[in-house]
Amino acid sequence: MNNYKIYFSHGKDTGPEGIKISYLRAIAEKLEFETESIDYTSTKNPDKRIEILVNSFEKSKKIILYGSSMGAYVSLSASEIIMPKALFLLAPAIYLPNYKIQSFPKTNVPITIIHGRNDTVVPYQNSIKFAEKHMCELHIINDNHSLSNSKNLISYIFEEFLKKILI
Repeated sequence: MNNYKIYFSHGKDTGPEGIKISYLRAIAEKLEFETESIDYTSTKNPDKRIEILVNSFEKSKKIILYGSSMGAYVSLSASEIIMPKALFLLAPAIYLPNYKIQSFPKTNVPITIIHGRNDTVVPYQNSIKFAEKHMCELHIINDNHSLSNSKNLISYIFEEFLKKILI
């Protein structure tokens, strides 16, 4: 085991054992990362989910935050407090008018974003705006918000992301 722990944050309408988390968690564990998938199903309020995440992390570990959709917003918003070593975000629900946090501090940690070009829930342009401001890695792929047609590509990008962290 390395000294890293990945916290997985699911989207608004999914759960801690969702499809994306399940296959990405297997990749992380194969590379000897400790993992935890936070259960946010008790609330759909993103600000309460931020509190749940902040109250869950282990300070003794090197933290990596993963989030999908609302979970990406939660991970990114909590990162100012948690100070992770890296973030991996799928279709992040950022810059949406009904979300409290609209500005995210610049960070020097690696951030990788994957967003579907055909996303009708969160415009992929929001990820472009964030990536340009924060100089992070961005993949715009031919998929929708759930990214359900891109399991192999997401798996590959995630595994490479984790391998770079271990170097």
